[in-house]
Amino acid sequence: MRRLTSIAATLLLASAGTVFAQAFPSRPLTMVVPFAAGGPTDVVARIVTEKMSQLLGQQFVIENVGGAGGMTGSAKAAKAAADGYTMVMGTVGTHAQGQTLYAKPAYNAVDDFAPIALIAEIPLAVVTRKDIPANTLGEFIAHTKANQKTMNYASSGAGAAVHIGCVTLNLAMGVDVAHVPYRGSSAALQDIIGGRVDYICEVISGAVSHAKSGTVKVLAVMDDKRSHAMPDLKTTVEQGLNATAYTWNAIFAPKGTPDDVVQKLNKAAIEAYNDPVVKKKLEDLGYHMAAGERATPKFLGEFVKAEIQKWAVPIKAAGIKVE
Repeated sequence: MRRLTSIAATLLLASAGTVFAQAFPSRPLTMVVPFAAGGPTDVVARIVTEKMSQLLGQQFVIENVGGAGGMTGSAKAAKAAADGYTMVMGTVGTHAQGQTLYAKPAYNAVDDFAPIALIAEIPLAVVTRKDIPANTLGEFIAHTKANQKTMNYASSGAGAAVHIGCVTLNLAMGVDVAHVPYRGSSAALQDIIGGRVDYICEVISGAVSHAKSGTVKVLAVMDDKRSHAMPDLKTTVEQGLNATAYTWNAIFAPKGTPDDVVQKLNKAAIEAYNDPVVKKKLEDLGYHMAAGERATPKFLGEFVKAEIQKWAVPIKAAGIKVE
């Protein structure tokens, strides 16, 4: 009799889980963007979740929670209920680089999250104030070496991908320049435009419009191949500097989110960024969309582990640590 009761209970729980997955989502969802509104991660989140809302039949609420290079918002998402209704749009900074950069990370990027989907990858670009006396990367390197004690560079926050991008650039140039962290890329770029900061290693999507308007100079894409967002812009490698840096955007939910829900969110995310309109918007900004095996939750989980190990090398080489 006890065995029959146990079997019945198991079947009941399985049935309840199936009903939950079929009903999910039954109310609005929240996408935490761990940076200020208007930055590259915010733009990606809004483009993708707009389509996901249509596919899932529920509205996405974008919640911008900046601070600590994206760690504050990511930590908030990690501590949310594991029911699929709260996610975070993570980056290489929030889910890889920060694990080494911070002396005491606010979370474990591997153990505290359920991977949903890698969305896209995009290179960074070397962006300077418009009146800096350099028009090529070579001239910029020479100028920075001669004036490094009085120069500074901006980032969207200590530990963000933009910060580590410039750490990588500075190591390759052989310079030691002061870092000025902001609470998001938009504020950092405004001070680049205003001439209060010398340069930033910004996501290329955030540099395109400013470059076209002539308010900044963009001297190189930090990659070994050119970006279709700015096809005439030479790479760092083309210009003789072995300094490449990028970021990526991926969706994560709190650890323990039911697998059926993870799969449903993964399917919606893939369909969303493969929608012709969405895909064109992101590719025009310079994003390379994830495809095939790279779009699965399993791949993202392993990808994060590999990225943590990869970026630990230059971070430790630079000797930087955020308390």
